[in-house]
Amino acid sequence: MTTHERSAAPSVASFFSGIGGFDLAFERAGFDITMQCEIDPFCNAILAKHWPMVKKFHDIREVQYADVPSSDVWVGGFPCQDISLARMGSRTGLKGKRSSLFYEFARLIGACLPSIVILENVAGLRNSNGGRDFQTIIHTLAQLGYSVGWRVYNSKYFGVPQSRQRVYIVGCYRERRGPAEILFESECSSGHDSSYRQDEEEPLSTFKTSFGDFSKGPIVQGLAYCLYACSARHTGTDWSRTFVSYPQGKVRRLMPNECEGIQGFPQDWTLPPMLPIDPEKLDTLRYTVLGNAVTVPAVEWMARRIRPVLHRMKETVQESDPTVTRQIPHSEAPGIEASANRSCG
Repeated sequence: MTTHERSAAPSVASFFSGIGGFDLAFERAGFDITMQCEIDPFCNAILAKHWPMVKKFHDIREVQYADVPSSDVWVGGFPCQDISLARMGSRTGLKGKRSSLFYEFARLIGACLPSIVILENVAGLRNSNGGRDFQTIIHTLAQLGYSVGWRVYNSKYFGVPQSRQRVYIVGCYRERRGPAEILFESECSSGHDSSYRQDEEEPLSTFKTSFGDFSKGPIVQGLAYCLYACSARHTGTDWSRTFVSYPQGKVRRLMPNECEGIQGFPQDWTLPPMLPIDPEKLDTLRYTVLGNAVTVPAVEWMARRIRPVLHRMKETVQESDPTVTRQIPHSEAPGIEASANRSCG
């Protein structure tokens, strides 16, 4: 079997891979990782540690459609630096140097048309440039033939003690039901908690509850605030709201391995094979990449919901014509060309 042929397991191509949050989640759900694309050297060291045999690309601008192994699902959390409300200065949105890399991702999607595409970004993407950037992303995928859905997930509902809201966009190629089935439960509650009555005292915020050894410490909050990419020396609000305290009055920030835990990564996931000499520099690198990462359990929940949708999509294609894997139409999406006669891998 060549690197471009499909294995029995469903497959994933990972773009803007970071430290492999998407990759780990999909692997746990039974997918094979076919490739990774990441430009940051430290992130690449982490990817090489965990996936030494997976094909690597460094710069998405240099990737051509023929380079991409045939993959059922494409995933990517394109850079948020020009979109995030947490950043100082103006938000340039999709016109910014880093967040504009979405168009490079769209270029490759248009050439290969994978069955399912997932994009992740900060929740502020929805109102970037008055909502026009979000509209551009949805419109681009739709013009390429994708049914598109989106939803904001908070990591605290996926088994990790962190409040972290991120928007996930799912596109299914010519499959209308797919996005809703992946993103939304079939049955939802009304949102009213019947255990709470208006005449009772309001429940204490999870942020204000604490756990630990109250006589010796450490004592931790029940729920951490959203992790941000920051340095080991940073003393601002990135960590000052989430801290570990001791009865004697000492306070410290979360350590990198604790940040790994509240993002759903195994301990020491971000320790590279070759350690930098400066421990503070290493901690800064680890805090930065963890603050930029996806929460693994949230993505794993989606990945498991993707499998039956993907199976149905493959069956539909085979029933329509057993000799082909997909019919690829021409797209009229502005600036993004879809191929009518070529496939990837």
